[in-house]
Amino acid sequence: MSENNRVLLAMSGGVDSSAAAVLLREQGYEVAGVVLKMSPVHEQTVEDAKTAASQLGIPLFVKDMTEEFDREVVSYFAAEYRKGRTPNPCVVCNPKLKFKALLDTANEEGYGWIATGHYAGLRRENGVTYLTKGENLERDQSYMLCRLGQDVLSRLIFPLSHLPKPEVREIAERAGLSCAKKPDSQEICFIPDNDYARFIEERLGKSEPGEFISPEGLPCGTHQGIIHYTIGQRKGLGVALGRPVFVKAIDPAANRVYLADAADSFEEEVFLTDLSCTFPDSIQSGMEAEVKIRSRANPAKATLTLENGLVRVRFAEPQRAPAPGQTAAIYRGDVVLGGGFIE
Repeated sequence: MSENNRVLLAMSGGVDSSAAAVLLREQGYEVAGVVLKMSPVHEQTVEDAKTAASQLGIPLFVKDMTEEFDREVVSYFAAEYRKGRTPNPCVVCNPKLKFKALLDTANEEGYGWIATGHYAGLRRENGVTYLTKGENLERDQSYMLCRLGQDVLSRLIFPLSHLPKPEVREIAERAGLSCAKKPDSQEICFIPDNDYARFIEERLGKSEPGEFISPEGLPCGTHQGIIHYTIGQRKGLGVALGRPVFVKAIDPAANRVYLADAADSFEEEVFLTDLSCTFPDSIQSGMEAEVKIRSRANPAKATLTLENGLVRVRFAEPQRAPAPGQTAAIYRGDVVLGGGFIE
């Protein structure tokens, strides 16, 4: 087959990437897989991908990315939490490591296309590939992909963009794949037990207790170390003020966690750093767009202004607890324009 009919698929041994392989082959592509070993806990991922590739009868490349992943993603994640910020490692990993490795391997091995099992859409018009929301908005993963550029998007295929999850499982079952009933992966891939604080303390040392500061500006209790808290958190604070309070700010230098009443947890604007656009000049000063400030939030209407290398996002309606360090993805309708990090 020609290079344009050859597609390299990122595989994890899960149902999404395996079903994507089935669909691509049905569409006439010559399919190969690549599994990226990102951390020591990914040994099972590699074995699962080998099993899926064997059952599918497709070749599989194995790439060890543990050193790069530790340096570019894990270190960033731990350092950001230690600064009282809320990182999103998937958004950082996707352009820096995952899709870069996928594209590099495709180029090395002569594959014209790359593919993943993400639930997102692509639209190609006039030489530009637009990243769009997936048709199933409950499973839409475009937020996590908001920093991909045209070098990746122009070569990318999302076979699952229009499918509900039950149908994806049916595809895997019909193909006789053992992963058909495998549960979905959750949260951060390199912390299987979801205990962020334990992971960070094992890596950087213990986070010392400090003061909670009340909405009135007075000490009101002892926190267990700033890595245990994120902006907007309400549950699990261990502070009894007789009313609901939220984490408003974290000061790592003073080792203090500042609390606020619910009404004071809303912000009218945020500033974004390190803006990345999905296509050239996608974001213009003065434009109106919709901005998603966390993965499970709804996009909020806003006006964007470019100021001294930053993006000022002025919301039409105040948004609750935007967290420094978190990703803000910028949309216009169903098209992803890009993304940056909340200051």
